[in-house]
Amino acid sequence: MKLKKGDRVRVLTGKDRGDEGEIMRVFPKDGRIIVEGVNVAKKHQRALRATMQAGIIDKDMPMPASNVALICPTCGPTRVGYRFDAGGKKVRICRKCGGDV
Repeated sequence: MKLKKGDRVRVLTGKDRGDEGEIMRVFPKDGRIIVEGVNVAKKHQRALRATMQAGIIDKDMPMPASNVALICPTCGPTRVGYRFDAGGKKVRICRKCGGDV
């Protein structure tokens, strides 16, 4: 999977199309990610302990990683590629401008 926690992404499809957010969690096995403030569902929460608040809470739900595009700082939403730098380390690059992401 080419996306990592902390990446800034834009949603390409679905009810939240056009929204941007930061990746909070990645599930590589399932090919899904959780983006902050995107794909939010209402959950009815019951108070299990005396200190816990009951009511309706917003919960960020996982979405397919293929539904988002990584945002390049210079050229906007883009696909991700790889190259090896001089030290032999693998680096993610922007497919549009070729710069490091």
